[in-house]
Amino acid sequence: MFRTALRNVLAHKARLLMTVLAVMLGVAFVSGTLVFTNTLSDAFQKSSAKGFGQVDVAVEAEGRQDTGDRIGETPELTRAMLDTSARVPGAGSAIGVVNGFTALAGKDGKLIGDGFQSQGGNYWGAKDPRYPLTEGRAPHGPGEVLLDSRTAERAGYRVGDTVRLSVDGPVLTPKVTGVFTTDDGNVAAGGSLALFDTPTAQKLFGKPGTFDQIDVEAAAGTSQAALKAALDKALPKDLVETTTGQQLADEQAEMIASSMSGLKQGLLVFAGIALFVGTFIIANTFTMLVAQRTKELALLRAVGASRRQVTRSVLIEAFVVGTVAGVTGLLAGVGVGAGLRALMGTLGATVPDGPLVISPGTVVAALVVGVVITMLAAWLPGRRAAKIPPVAAMSSVHAKATAKSLVLRNTLGALFSAAGVAVVLTATGMDGSDGQAPMGLGAVLLIVGVFILTPLLSRPLIAAAAPVLRVFGVSGKLARQNSVRNPRRTAATASALMIGLTLITGMTVMAGSLQKAIDEMASAALKADYVVSMANGNELSPDVERKLRQVGGVTATSPLRNAPSRIDGETEYLTGVDGPVIGRLTDLTVDDGSFTVAGPKVMVDDRTAESHGWKAGSAFTVAYEDGRRQQMTVAGVYQGNDMISGILLDTAALAPHQAEPADMSVLVKTDGGTSDEVKDRLEKALGSNPAISVQDKKDISNEIARMFTLMLNMLYGLLAMAVIVAVLGVINTLAMSVFERSQEIGMLRAIGLDRRSVKRMVRLESLVISLFGGVLGIGLGVFFGWAAGELLGTRMATYELVLPWGRMGVFLLLAAGVGMLAALWPARRAARLNVLTAIKSE
Repeated sequence: MFRTALRNVLAHKARLLMTVLAVMLGVAFVSGTLVFTNTLSDAFQKSSAKGFGQVDVAVEAEGRQDTGDRIGETPELTRAMLDTSARVPGAGSAIGVVNGFTALAGKDGKLIGDGFQSQGGNYWGAKDPRYPLTEGRAPHGPGEVLLDSRTAERAGYRVGDTVRLSVDGPVLTPKVTGVFTTDDGNVAAGGSLALFDTPTAQKLFGKPGTFDQIDVEAAAGTSQAALKAALDKALPKDLVETTTGQQLADEQAEMIASSMSGLKQGLLVFAGIALFVGTFIIANTFTMLVAQRTKELALLRAVGASRRQVTRSVLIEAFVVGTVAGVTGLLAGVGVGAGLRALMGTLGATVPDGPLVISPGTVVAALVVGVVITMLAAWLPGRRAAKIPPVAAMSSVHAKATAKSLVLRNTLGALFSAAGVAVVLTATGMDGSDGQAPMGLGAVLLIVGVFILTPLLSRPLIAAAAPVLRVFGVSGKLARQNSVRNPRRTAATASALMIGLTLITGMTVMAGSLQKAIDEMASAALKADYVVSMANGNELSPDVERKLRQVGGVTATSPLRNAPSRIDGETEYLTGVDGPVIGRLTDLTVDDGSFTVAGPKVMVDDRTAESHGWKAGSAFTVAYEDGRRQQMTVAGVYQGNDMISGILLDTAALAPHQAEPADMSVLVKTDGGTSDEVKDRLEKALGSNPAISVQDKKDISNEIARMFTLMLNMLYGLLAMAVIVAVLGVINTLAMSVFERSQEIGMLRAIGLDRRSVKRMVRLESLVISLFGGVLGIGLGVFFGWAAGELLGTRMATYELVLPWGRMGVFLLLAAGVGMLAALWPARRAARLNVLTAIKSE
């Protein structure tokens, strides 16, 4: 039986080729994902380990502790602590570390790198061992700065050039005095690093006389553990925390592994989708192969082969196919991993240097996935073949499914579908995260139910295309009859395409609806013409609002200033606004009371009011960060949104309690509304600072639209693999169907059907099957998009369903294109069949 199975694989290698390709693509996706993420993780871990080479023990301040009605103070690392750290037994040297956000502009005036990775720090003394200088000298005073070598090379800066940078708003123009090398992970990932002398860095980052961290290097012969123990004794335990360099490196490696895990899981989900679609092709292929070899298998049973041996022979064929697909998929996956890494470079993301990592786990995963998926998909056809009685198989009376099996299948499909719809509808009435798990369960049940029902659905849906197919005469009639001749085969072929289009359509519906909701939120919540903020979301200096207020044509400005407080024993963040003008800059819906922000009167969003049981007229006591307390009155309750929420109070009441006030953004109203001229005037008033973003409502919507478009394009690209596998499935089904119907096609040719009509028949059959899958996929996608939107609507009042008719039309055309493309080779093969040979075939 083993030799028989191997001979069958070799005899049907052409027919198994598409199955190998389908499995190979899925395996390549899996192994490529593992190679890519393992390579990135290894490169970043080695880079971060080098960065901790100069640190044996790091001293950091303990976090802020809020207790009762008091906001705790954040401990500071002082110069005295630095000196103490340098004098402990076993310490070789100690360096005070200061860092913070520093936006650096290129020569074109645009921000260099990703804003979140644009960092600044201090250069310690005349020669800092952390940052070896490649040219120039150390900085001295506020007018000098050092740049990392990668940034200097990328931006074209050299020693002696003047650069434009910003920390919290105002533009600075220091001179570059030197260039250094670094193993900093942010720089390796495409960010920038600018270094000032220590006093300048402390002043710029709002930490005069203090440090963010103290790095202590051990003297020769002293271990990290011994140095840590000595520092723990010398420094106040309630104010500082000590960590060894090895622990820091391990924590960094764990954090990198965690971030890579999210990327890996996301990519593997799409690889799983491609493999899931591939199982339809495998099952379809082996079902057709078994059907074509029914008499052969019956003969084996007649000469003594048991049912188990017949099933085992089919599984051996599947094992060979899976092994070949696994090996070729692994090799292709290595190329995919290398390609993804190169793609990141072309997209501007910098990855630390390092070798391509192909772990034993990746090799095992590729082979296991290839073999197991193939054998599982082939098991049912093999089992079904073994259960056919030899005499019945020889006379082919087994071909049609019994009425009992059809009733059972349709009943099961109806139950699954009904359960799926019921669970999804129930989930839409739940709140946010509570409904996610039921929604996912319902979606799976409904997809499984529709798949089971697809043979039943194929007849009426394909029959609906009959009037169109009649236009093509005999070819159209034959195509319709062929597509419903074997409903199960048609269902399996169409379902592969259905799954891909369901996901694509569902995501498109959600993205379009979310985009409109955010557009409406921006226009409904704001009367301000412009929102000014830091490009990376950091805090703005209060000087920014003062400068904007003085610009000609500006009629009103208000900061949005966050500050921690304690209310009823819990930490609540207050939002400071300019009380007298905030009503002219916002358009918030008031549910209770009146819109008033003045003195002790505050506005509270609906969620905060509900959590505390407040309404208009309620009084509460707030404890500010300086420890002072004040009684407030709720003037009104408004509907919060993603742009404005929380407790709004006047900055005049908040400012006296803040040591260092800072704004998250500034709202600006002008007498002439929005225009390029006004925007240019505002930007120039801020020194054309690349770190500061001046946006009107349209800019905010466009920025969000770009995010959604980028996300959608990435998801389309990932789901393209599933569509490609579906195309292979249609090709495979048609090719094997043509082989199966060789005698029939020969008879049609003999009675007058020409080659062109044969080609048209196969193409139309493919088109009908693909459009059938497309209609089901788009229908399910719209339903899931609506359901997910209902779940989102509980948290976003402006959400409403938007059906992207244009894109859905494109998706239907895509399905039609898939059908036409898939039919090219099978149609050509059918038309070229020799009439006499075809008639004589069995």
